[in-house]
Amino acid sequence: MNKKYIFITGGVVSGLGKGITAASLGRLLKNRGYKVTMQKFDPYINVDPGTMSPYEHGEVFVTDDGGETDLDLGHYERFIDESLTKNSSISMGKIYLDVINKERHGDYLGKTVQVIPHITNEIKNKIYSFENSDVDIIITEIGGTIGDIEGLSMIEAIRQVGLEKNKDDVLYIHVTLLPFISGSNEIKTKPTQHSVKELQSLGIQPGILVCRTDSHMQDDTKEKIALFCNVRKASVIENMTAGNLYEVPLLLEEAGLGREVCNHLRLESFIPNNIEWEKMIEDIHKNKKEIKVCIVGKYVKLDDSYLSVIESLYHAGFKNHVNVSIDIIDSSTLDEDNVEKTLKKYQAIVVPGGFGDRGIEGMILAIKYARENNVPFLGICLGMQLTVVEYARNVLNLSDANSTEFNKKINHPVINMMEKQKEIKNMGGTMRLGKYNCNLIKNTLAYSLYKKDIISERHRHRYEYNNEYRNILEENGLVTSGINEEIDLVEIVELPKNDYFIACQFHPEFKSRPNNPAPLFYGLIKSSLMKK
Repeated sequence: MNKKYIFITGGVVSGLGKGITAASLGRLLKNRGYKVTMQKFDPYINVDPGTMSPYEHGEVFVTDDGGETDLDLGHYERFIDESLTKNSSISMGKIYLDVINKERHGDYLGKTVQVIPHITNEIKNKIYSFENSDVDIIITEIGGTIGDIEGLSMIEAIRQVGLEKNKDDVLYIHVTLLPFISGSNEIKTKPTQHSVKELQSLGIQPGILVCRTDSHMQDDTKEKIALFCNVRKASVIENMTAGNLYEVPLLLEEAGLGREVCNHLRLESFIPNNIEWEKMIEDIHKNKKEIKVCIVGKYVKLDDSYLSVIESLYHAGFKNHVNVSIDIIDSSTLDEDNVEKTLKKYQAIVVPGGFGDRGIEGMILAIKYARENNVPFLGICLGMQLTVVEYARNVLNLSDANSTEFNKKINHPVINMMEKQKEIKNMGGTMRLGKYNCNLIKNTLAYSLYKKDIISERHRHRYEYNNEYRNILEENGLVTSGINEEIDLVEIVELPKNDYFIACQFHPEFKSRPNNPAPLFYGLIKSSLMKK
């Protein structure tokens, strides 16, 4: 069949859940037997989110090929269970950079470079990049809100796609808000009407409206929206706020989204197979036990800064049949006097990734507390590096042990920028980015969790375990259980004398799925349950 293109836009306000809507639709179409891929177009001028503050944009999600991308790609991967690439995350900055580079190279043969056609053509090139793949359906989310000036060229580009492709091969879905006014006790449709009019003024008629609401829509509300927005009543889809993120695909299925998409795109396979997803949600609702986990991190003002870590903990809870309650603790608030009082109520501790020296001493205190009190512990990226620092300081008595990221003049740089990094091909600036193999050592905790000799995980970091300290650390009990043999870099360390104490240089959270949790997170929650 012809490639099918679905474009998802948002109106009224930001933060309506376009990404979750897109990801849920991807799951519903995959459950109908179609091969689906997804894209996110963002209107900001940054080339990618890699240099953006977590407070500005949440976490940076990393793909296998080393792309630093928008966090919505994490939702996409978790829902459709497909590995995406850097080509699935496109910013306006990346588009302008490509066009300017072509102009400098003379590719436009001296023509005046303009938004139309040069910018819009470059956007369409990204959209059409899947033409020669085996993908059936490409779902593209347009970031921002309709009417934003920086997103106009993206809207124009997807309008042109609708002209260039067959009518039955392109569908526009608009996600909008139905606010509830308590004073009059009614849902208001006017914001949706205005948002659709704005979209229509730009040349796009949405085929489906997905309406975010906290209460059920009445038939007369659907009829009013359909009439004033020029869509069929059946294509006005209720999107109720869900108790659990992973219920959204089933709620949208019940509301008719899958059916309407199949009708619009003339898809022959329209009967879904949602049995496995339904079983997963059913099992989640049966969970009665609860585990309290704390994430001791640097970026506490915005939960999205640790979005994939949080979701991975939930995934591990699903498989262990337990609800995971998560608190994020600002590491800079921890000191010798309050660390025990703050952490003693938790059954597990996670120290995640990050950059810069703010709050690292608090993280080290949390790691020490977990180690000395045998609390199940998982360190990730920076968390792994600080695990090595803590052990060197407090077990080997190397009091000034540290990472050269924080102090370049120390006598014991147990974490350092390694010479081996010069041999790494996939570097982003000075970072090791994307997937790398890790050889697991048998008879270790890591091997028992993965049950493989070689695993592949995604990285995003600059500094590495200093091999000059490996022998002395191992002799004193900190076991190396995972190594990248190609470049001789340590990937995993663990402490066998504890019930569960493990730290990894990579980011296991990026490959975790709701029905297939990352092994290191699964083991953490399982161990916590056994100690509860």
